[in-house]
Amino acid sequence: MFDKPAWWQKIINYGLLIVVAIIILFPIYFMFMVSLKQPKDIYRTPSLLPINASLKNYQELIVEDHFLINVGNSVLVAGMSTFVSVLFSASAAYSLVRLKYLYRNWIGRLILFTYLTPSGLLFIPLSVIISRMQLGNTLHGLIFVYLTFAAPLSTWLLMGYFRSIPVELDEQAMVDGATRFQAFYKVVLPLAGPGLVAVSVFTFTAAWDELLYALIFITSPTLQTVPVAISRLITGDVFRWGLIMAAAMFAALPVMILYYAAQRFVVQGLAAGAVKG
Repeated sequence: MFDKPAWWQKIINYGLLIVVAIIILFPIYFMFMVSLKQPKDIYRTPSLLPINASLKNYQELIVEDHFLINVGNSVLVAGMSTFVSVLFSASAAYSLVRLKYLYRNWIGRLILFTYLTPSGLLFIPLSVIISRMQLGNTLHGLIFVYLTFAAPLSTWLLMGYFRSIPVELDEQAMVDGATRFQAFYKVVLPLAGPGLVAVSVFTFTAAWDELLYALIFITSPTLQTVPVAISRLITGDVFRWGLIMAAAMFAALPVMILYYAAQRFVVQGLAAGAVKG
């Protein structure tokens, strides 16, 4: 049996936790404070306290810049990319883990190499494909483009989660009369629930934060996603920090809420994926 930590050890542990929490939360606090200030207060009276705080930046962002439209575009693109990616990646990962066929291992490695390919090398061929499919400057086309990195990532992660599920469960279900597909969606998928949630969170975050493809394939202001809309707030060498920080709060809040709501499933999914191969 381990002895209980002494009082001074508890003080050190909690002290370190408080320091880490401050380091993590300070950028968010600073971003929020700046978003409440006007330019004269940002440059003339630097302070970490909400001096002369107002919601003018948020009002201008919503009323004049129509930023909520960009937030809706990001929600649609990231949400649909995640849904389609996880839907097809779950089937692909199950096939690569459970079924035995020629070059299965090489296909798994090829999927990983596809994800590791720099995005800057792909936008030219993707531009040609999107142009020929007549999907340029559309959210549908952007969703299709996002699947090029979302699907390989989801497939590779889900392969680890499916390996942690004993294959005997599939076999027992098929012995009882289930087909391979029934064993997949009635036995394996429910057990891989935490892994599916974790992969969905990672995929959604990657699509939500993506800038390069959204900047290239979307030209209409009403179709721009959040990262592109934030970049448009910088005009020449003029940085409107109040508006930029307010927009950054809009961009960060959905992801923070998502991680907070799914933190238990993310931890379970990571633990499940680390048990085997």
